[in-house]
Amino acid sequence: MIKIKELIPVYPEDMLKKRVAQMGEQIAADYPQGELICVCVLKGAVFFFTDLVREIGRHRQGVMIDFLRASSYADGMSSSCNVKITKDVDLDVKDKHVLFIEDVIDSGFTMSKVIPMFKERGAKSVKLAALIDKRERREVKIDIDYSGFVLERGFIVGYGLDLAEKYRELTGIYEAVVE
Repeated sequence: MIKIKELIPVYPEDMLKKRVAQMGEQIAADYPQGELICVCVLKGAVFFFTDLVREIGRHRQGVMIDFLRASSYADGMSSSCNVKITKDVDLDVKDKHVLFIEDVIDSGFTMSKVIPMFKERGAKSVKLAALIDKRERREVKIDIDYSGFVLERGFIVGYGLDLAEKYRELTGIYEAVVE
């Protein structure tokens, strides 16, 4: 079992709020009309998703939401390279704009498999918003249309990000120094 020795602040709550507001305004400007489905990639993105959708909604009407649970992480810290969808969206995406909202893009495997799947389902457009573009373990090329922060390295928790389902509730993001 992994134990955290120390939590070092990386992105405090006020910094997160400011950046999420900026991202919401930009996304709303890029989608002035038409149906927009914002898809939360569970579980880690739930806090970011909620805040971002509210910010998009402040500048634009007609945002729909849905949820997807997909993962390529076998043991919680390293990618298995196999993407497993355990909860698919309920809404029909045909002829609609789809915006996936992720907490972290790490290896890139999950979204590199999910995005083409939704293009095949007939979405008008498919884009990706990620709070953290973490490049340390990137193994496949993935385009992030809306990136909150770039993180070159480190294991982070908080604001939805977890270690064995713990630390999601923290209002900021912290580097977890493990024993």
